[in-house]
Amino acid sequence: MDILVTGGAGFIGGHLAERFARDGHSVVALDNLDPFYDLDIKEYNAEVARAAAREGDGSYELVEGDVRDAELVEELVSDADYVYHQAAQAGVRPSVENPRKYDEVNVDGTLNLLDACRDTGIERFVMASSSSVYGKPRYLPYDEEHPTTPVSPYGASKLSAERYACAYSEVYDFPVVALRYFTVYGPRMRPNMAISNFVSRCMNGEPPVIYGDGTQTRDFTFIDDVVEANVTLLEEDAADGQAVNIGSTDNIEIKTLAEEIRDQLAPDLELEYAERYDADSEHTHADTSKAGELLGYEASHTIREGVAKFIEWYEANREWYEPLVRRS
Repeated sequence: MDILVTGGAGFIGGHLAERFARDGHSVVALDNLDPFYDLDIKEYNAEVARAAAREGDGSYELVEGDVRDAELVEELVSDADYVYHQAAQAGVRPSVENPRKYDEVNVDGTLNLLDACRDTGIERFVMASSSSVYGKPRYLPYDEEHPTTPVSPYGASKLSAERYACAYSEVYDFPVVALRYFTVYGPRMRPNMAISNFVSRCMNGEPPVIYGDGTQTRDFTFIDDVVEANVTLLEEDAADGQAVNIGSTDNIEIKTLAEEIRDQLAPDLELEYAERYDADSEHTHADTSKAGELLGYEASHTIREGVAKFIEWYEANREWYEPLVRRS
């Protein structure tokens, strides 16, 4: 199959491109190579995907371009059977400083793709949404019926994008699925995430820094589980037209996470605390029963298992990856 992966040199998009290419599909990765974080990791993701294509029977092409370029988007979608839309302006905290860019990329960029898809008859449009659409919890875990009241411009832009996608599915009659990811982590993750920073600081004899009092909780989802959910949608149509949570069903206090990493790598270190950012969610916790029912989804990694795998990967790739984390 011909698969277009937007954001295809990023963290999740890179893993998807790698898997699809290894499985024998023809993959085009669209990425604007935005230096939101160091481009070395995007170049590495592209190399991994190219290697996967050589090992399997697939193909891989990286196209440098932007989802805001409607003409380019239309051209690429016209050759695709499936579109996996992972491109986005990421980051809850930066969205507070520049909300209009998040609208331009996450909303208008998504609309460019949807407009192209409605005229080409693609097999399915799968988009990355976010747990940030829920905002402050009325109850936990979040199920898909929970009110969506995002507290950051990033969350608002993701909610708008997914609502447009599901509306297009209804009125233009092509299959759309929005996957609401809960804090995805793992090998090749963005260098500026809490887990990568905790690991790096501990490996260098520096205490992990926690923003707030550490009682905030997160549902961290290992990248392999996210990939499997996406791959299922090459065949499964039960979730068409819907938004579906993809999480771990487990959550952990940030303080406990920092302690777990500290205890594995540098048990003598004390934790440090800094002021919490207002836009950060207090708690996230996914109810994935809908994903289980519709997609057969079941998370296969606990946070402790996933973090252990990430630490192992970090140690093997420390020479090139650590400088990216230290600069973030």
